[in-house]
Amino acid sequence: MRSTTLASLLLAASCTLPQVHAATPAAKAARAVAAPMPAGVWMPDQGDGTFINPILNGDYSDPDVVRVGDDFYLTASSFTNVPGLPVLHSKDLVNWTLIGHALAKNVPEAHHAVPRHGGGVWAPAIRHREGRFYIYYPDPDFGIFMVSATDPKGPWSAPVLVDDSKGAIDPAPFWDDDGQAWLVHAFAGSRAGFKNVVTLKKMSADGTRTLDAGRRIIDGDRLPKAATSQGPTPWFTTEGPKLYKRGGYYYVFVPSGSVKGGWQGVFRARHIEGPYEGRNVMDQGDTAINGPHQGAWVHTPAGEDWFVHFSDTDSYGRRVFLQPMHWGADGWPVIGARQGKEHYGEPVTRHRKPKVAAQPPATAPVASDEFDDGRHLGWQWMANPMADWVDGGVKGRLRLKAVSSPANLWEAGHLLTQKLPGMTFSVTTSIELKPGGQPGERAGLLVYGYDYAWIGLENTPAGQRLVQATRLDADLGVNKGKVQQSSETVLAAPLEVTGPVHVRLSFSPVEVAEPAPDVPHYWHSMLRSTHARVTFSYSLDGVAFRPFGSAFTTRPGRWVGTQVGLFAQAPGGTPSNTATRAGYAEFDYFRFGR
Repeated sequence: MRSTTLASLLLAASCTLPQVHAATPAAKAARAVAAPMPAGVWMPDQGDGTFINPILNGDYSDPDVVRVGDDFYLTASSFTNVPGLPVLHSKDLVNWTLIGHALAKNVPEAHHAVPRHGGGVWAPAIRHREGRFYIYYPDPDFGIFMVSATDPKGPWSAPVLVDDSKGAIDPAPFWDDDGQAWLVHAFAGSRAGFKNVVTLKKMSADGTRTLDAGRRIIDGDRLPKAATSQGPTPWFTTEGPKLYKRGGYYYVFVPSGSVKGGWQGVFRARHIEGPYEGRNVMDQGDTAINGPHQGAWVHTPAGEDWFVHFSDTDSYGRRVFLQPMHWGADGWPVIGARQGKEHYGEPVTRHRKPKVAAQPPATAPVASDEFDDGRHLGWQWMANPMADWVDGGVKGRLRLKAVSSPANLWEAGHLLTQKLPGMTFSVTTSIELKPGGQPGERAGLLVYGYDYAWIGLENTPAGQRLVQATRLDADLGVNKGKVQQSSETVLAAPLEVTGPVHVRLSFSPVEVAEPAPDVPHYWHSMLRSTHARVTFSYSLDGVAFRPFGSAFTTRPGRWVGTQVGLFAQAPGGTPSNTATRAGYAEFDYFRFGR
């Protein structure tokens, strides 16, 4: 009875876009953490006309959405993962299906033949014009690219370099009423040497190249402080621009304030080149949803307005949230639930679903895989793949070649991974290792980030052994000018394996306290990070599982959450006369559960 009453109160509170009042810092610090999600793969649709955020629990960073008729399409950053630029489809902005990828390989292909952690595809924008879809995306080391297609499932065109400005990021195209094409973008300070700036450039009518050096239309360093629930706050790390037009105004939606400590800003002007005035339209307020920012304004056929954005959940990645959005009589939007009488909102957790013609069934991007006919669309490599990393002719199972690579898997491109589909879950697979003859070949079920761990099989001079391995600081980060030399800790089970073995990873979220930021005002969510405690187990019959090894606490990767996946590896530097006899591993299934 209590849970029903609580759900009713949540629904009543969120569906009416309530006013909320800012809490004192002490009250914020003492506020309880939100109730955990149910175990298993997360489903946002509650089946009663409401949804609970996030709408995508997977790591779909920097989302952008376009509506075409009654359909919605979403893309997101993919960084070093290949294929890149995931394309998802929805009929109601809540239930999403992965329908393909717009980028078969990262370019330049030779550069991305090895993992370029933190590089590759940054925040994209998706648009539709005259029967064609366009995605603009940046690689901060090479420029801004565009791909296009008539069918969002593909095929997509090869990438076209639209602009080669150093450090240009977060592009978004806009075609004005007169047909003139424009491009807005921001800058990465790590490449350009400056940031906190949004530039507007003219483009050719077909959107394939910029025509000028552009002009700065937003310069965060020169702006007066923004009113937020933490008091007046300077604009910094202003990026991720999206350009729209409504009611005679040009609007640029931009996040500011960095990822966890940021908010969503909006600027407007009567003329596309400015001058622009801006304000905060949503910040964290008194919620547990950090950021929240960077995403897309969506106007539905029913006349409703919604905002899709991400919130950083550390090891669980940048998950995607959906917020109601309302335009005021003054021509400014408010996103989420209005905070008291302020001109900005805060994110909601539960809300009624968008009004659409027909409610689709509850769904989420595919996760489990039986490999009955290849593998599903959710799998990605860590770098541009070689043709022989996987044997596509094998049906009913996944066969991965034992690729020769460095022992540190952080530097291996042949890892086949997925995003985490929930908060508390297990993932199980069956592994059979067919070594080519030399010791050191291995294969396993992997949890992967700056630290990684895996459970699986290794070929040794004494035969195959079940092992559990852990490597901390796998990224070899530089500390005080010296490279941290990480090493792998390996535990072998006291048994010889002669056939398939079933292995399992079990995830549960843990919160880790973080030091207070060195700034006068900050939101309470910055005092914690969320990671996963992972335990390992195995079974010889697929029924009775035994724990093995010590628990492992995850860390995210560079700009991405922790990933889970499979690999098969031969020792790095395997001599050429034996490399042709490298073995392989077969995985019979890959199943997520509670």
